[in-house]
Amino acid sequence: MYAMKYMNKQQCIERDEVRNVFRELEILQEIEHVFLVNLWYSFQDEEDMFMVVDLLLGGDLRYHLQQNVQFSEDAVRLYLCEMALALDYLRSQHIIHRDVKPDNILLDEHAPEIFQSFISGGTGYAFEVDWWSLGVTAFEVLRGWVRNEHVIVFPYQNLNFTMSVQYSPAWPKDLVSLLRKTVQPGQTWNEETMRLVEKPRGKKRKSSESE
Repeated sequence: MYAMKYMNKQQCIERDEVRNVFRELEILQEIEHVFLVNLWYSFQDEEDMFMVVDLLLGGDLRYHLQQNVQFSEDAVRLYLCEMALALDYLRSQHIIHRDVKPDNILLDEHAPEIFQSFISGGTGYAFEVDWWSLGVTAFEVLRGWVRNEHVIVFPYQNLNFTMSVQYSPAWPKDLVSLLRKTVQPGQTWNEETMRLVEKPRGKKRKSSESE
């Protein structure tokens, strides 16, 4: 089973989103990973453009946070590693996601998280922005914090990097060490960090088509 995303052409023109939509489509046609929402087909009619993608029935991570779902430390560690694998793959393809947040992390019915592949680039950004956003997301899940229009936690565009990040003393030291490598300035992910990440299971390749 698959999900189908559609976009009205006239609305894309009115919102000046045509270039972004075609850029997203171009990128999605070139990538495939077990922890990304993969594009399988694309087509269009006179009014709309359609993308056929992986079907994920678990909802997005923000919804679960708003429902006060408490994730275990092991689950957060697993999700962090899976997302790190997805980001590492995107980096190998010279792609910056730039929008890593609970809204764009989808769960399947068996609960492993998967990125929603709304990928964008742009000047003035480096790969580290994705690692930092990943760390903030993991921190939020552990603390049960949710970013929305009423509650602002770690505002991305105005973050003061001299602020002190408080970690719970109950959290495992290895998990805190992992978070420090993402949310603190000047930290990057290297082979030492990635040693905690196992390679994902293989996924049967399907050929995508576009018209």
